[in-house]
Amino acid sequence: MKSTRTVSRILSHYEGETPGVKANLNRILMTGKLGGTGKMIILPVDQGFEHGPARSFAPNPEGYDPHYHYKLAIDAGLNAYAAPLGPLEAGADTFAGQVPTILKVNSANSLMSGTAGKNQAVTASVDDALRLGCSAIGFTVYPGSDMALDMFEEIVEMRKEAAAKGIATVIWSYPRGEAITKDGETAIDIGAYAAHIAALLGAHIIKIKLSTDHLMLPEAKKSFEENNIDIATQTARVRECVRSSFNGRRLIVFSGGAAKGADAVYDDARAIRDGGGNGSIIGRNSFQRSREDALAMLGKLVDIYKGRG
Repeated sequence: MKSTRTVSRILSHYEGETPGVKANLNRILMTGKLGGTGKMIILPVDQGFEHGPARSFAPNPEGYDPHYHYKLAIDAGLNAYAAPLGPLEAGADTFAGQVPTILKVNSANSLMSGTAGKNQAVTASVDDALRLGCSAIGFTVYPGSDMALDMFEEIVEMRKEAAAKGIATVIWSYPRGEAITKDGETAIDIGAYAAHIAALLGAHIIKIKLSTDHLMLPEAKKSFEENNIDIATQTARVRECVRSSFNGRRLIVFSGGAAKGADAVYDDARAIRDGGGNGSIIGRNSFQRSREDALAMLGKLVDIYKGRG
C-alpha cells in the first residue's frame, strides 16, 4: 500500500518503531475516505462492556449484531474499527482484510462496586490480535486512579510485545479516579496531561476526550496563566493537547462522548481539525443512530476533515 507524503511524514516521527508497526499505522492512515490525508475516523464499539447492552444498543437494535458495526465502518469508509475480543471474533472471517481492526485488550464494567477502584481487566492478548489480523491493540489507562500505576505497567509490557510482533498500540487515556474531580475529568490541564502520559507510555495513537476550559490543578493553573496558554476555545484546547503529544509527533484522536445532536458532533470535528488533531473516534454518536443517519453523519465528518465543511 503506497503512502502519501503526508502519511510518510507522520510515520517519520516514529523513529524507534519496527517496520511492522509502521506498516500497520500506514494501513490505518491509508484506508477509507480519509486515506492519505493524515486524518482518521475510527469506530469504537466497546461500550457494551462499560455500559451494558441495552444502554449501548437499544437506541438502534441493529447494533446488537457485531456484523452491523463491521459493515458500518466499511460502508462509511472509516479508517478502522475497534472492539473487544468477542465482537471482533464474531466477524473476523466474514470481513477479513476489509477494514483495519483494533483489538481492545482491557475493559471495565458497570457492575463493580464504587469502592473497587477505577481499573480495567485485561480481556485479550497480543496473540489474539495477531490471530485476528488486527492492526493495533487498544488499552485504557486511568490517570488519577489509585490503580493507574498498575495500568501503566500493564500497557508498557503489552506494548513491548505488540511492537515486537509488528502491531501498533492505541492508548485510551481517560483521567478518572480518586485524585480527579468530576469537572477535572475534562479539564484542559488534565486532558493535556493525559495525552502526554499516553505519549510517554509509547502510544502510537492517543485517544482522549475533548476538554473544557476548567483548570483543576493549582500549579498547572499557575503555569497556564503565567505562560499565557490560550484555552478559550475548543480549537485552542485541542491545539494544547496536540502540543502535549510531543508537539504533534504522535497521532491523537478525540472521543465523541455521549450521544448528542449532529451539529454538536460537527462543531467538535471542526475544532479538532482546526486545532491540528488527527480525527475522531466516534462510537455512540454513530452506532446509536439509524444506519442511514449514521452514514450521512459520518460522510459529513469526512467532508469536514477534508476541509469542505
